[in-house]
Amino acid sequence: MREAVPFAFVAESDRFRSNVTPPPRERPTPSQVLGRTLIGLTVVAGLVGSLILGMPSLQSGSTGAHQQQSEASDGR
Repeated sequence: MREAVPFAFVAESDRFRSNVTPPPRERPTPSQVLGRTLIGLTVVAGLVGSLILGMPSLQSGSTGAHQQQSEASDGR
């Protein structure tokens, strides 16, 4: 069960400003930026490569030269 909270208290909490400033954000080092860039490029290259390699299997329709026959259909 929740306790009832006066509306004035809730309204005041929206306007509350802290007098404590947060510490400044640390800037990433050049090696961190390079590492993040390389990871991003690796992910993008993997997605593009899988798309390029997967495109032939996504195409519908069969070509006459690539029909598969099993050995069982050879009449043995």
